[in-house]
Amino acid sequence: MTENPRKTRAFGIIGQSNAICLVEAHTYKVRSQSGNGQYVVTNRHGKFECTCPDFQYRVKQGLTEACKHILAVRFYEKIRDRQDESDTFQLAQELDLSCKYCGSTRLVKRGERKGKLGTKPQYECKACGRWFVWNGTHLPRARIDERLQGMAVDLYFSGFSVRKIKRFLQEYYHVRVSHVAIYKWLRKYGRLVAEYTRQFKPQLSGVWNADEMMVKAAHEPIRYGEGRWFWLWNIIDNQTRFLLANKLSLKRGHPEAQSAFHEARQVAKEAPKVVVTDALQSYIGAYAENMTELRKIVHLNRSSIRSGRNSRAERLHGSVREREKVMRSLKHKESAQELLDAYRVWYNYIRPHMALGGLTPAQAAEIPLELGRNKILNLIRKAQEKR
Repeated sequence: MTENPRKTRAFGIIGQSNAICLVEAHTYKVRSQSGNGQYVVTNRHGKFECTCPDFQYRVKQGLTEACKHILAVRFYEKIRDRQDESDTFQLAQELDLSCKYCGSTRLVKRGERKGKLGTKPQYECKACGRWFVWNGTHLPRARIDERLQGMAVDLYFSGFSVRKIKRFLQEYYHVRVSHVAIYKWLRKYGRLVAEYTRQFKPQLSGVWNADEMMVKAAHEPIRYGEGRWFWLWNIIDNQTRFLLANKLSLKRGHPEAQSAFHEARQVAKEAPKVVVTDALQSYIGAYAENMTELRKIVHLNRSSIRSGRNSRAERLHGSVREREKVMRSLKHKESAQELLDAYRVWYNYIRPHMALGGLTPAQAAEIPLELGRNKILNLIRKAQEKR
């Protein structure tokens, strides 16, 4: 699947400082990606218009849906409107304060303490007599508010790079944090939610689409005749779009395909009824664990792109490519697999799917997990409580 280059460029515009400016109600000035000018984007009851040449000569003629400036404004409004006001834009207010040591609510504010990350309120507990600094987070040893951490994770898998997230947090929330710290959040919470969500059993259609794609791990040593390329096996449920496995491997043989299907069976907690693949011989029999299953499972191979039978997996490849391009390839194999596991959780539980009417694949699969409006933050909190 070919990715939308305008979407990638829109992310580049969002990542710039003061690239989008609200000049009046529903009217924005958007800096051009080259930085040599500005374009005016208006939003009239959900109908966007832009003064850029791309909109005038392509969008108006129906050759494409939207220009990159409109996509950037849409994403800007999505960030601004989708978060609860009390959860992201009033981070220091309406907090349920209690003593970190004894849990008492008998607190007296004792000024503020200055640190590298800014000024934070300081409290004295009248029950135990201890003093503490409140950093606005319920996560253990977290110096940055948990809501900002959840937002950073969501932004990363939505398409932002860690350096653009760093700039975003500094520009809009005046929080200074390194890109290395953001990367550590991704790995930490990725492992946490991936482990937590393994307990749920999705209600699937039984029809699995499987396909493989080549990805690059930039920091892996070059192997003779192969370079730094790996194979990423993706297995997705046909009806719910629930991503069952996205597993990296060095080769594309039968054992690697078998390992990917084994991972998918652990997530689905059942065997498939129908498997749809292309003509790769490695898939034959990789989905079954014994001869009885092999005779029961229907295998539809030779499903080319033109036939459309494996379009679910092909479309997923496009989403992965968008994320991979921003990362400028994966890094190390081990850390890449951790991020891919976290991406699977984000894809299944956080990201609304247009083909599902705005539901997430987890909601379509009837997983009994209520995450509310701020899905990523509530998922992290639930995972932390069960730890």
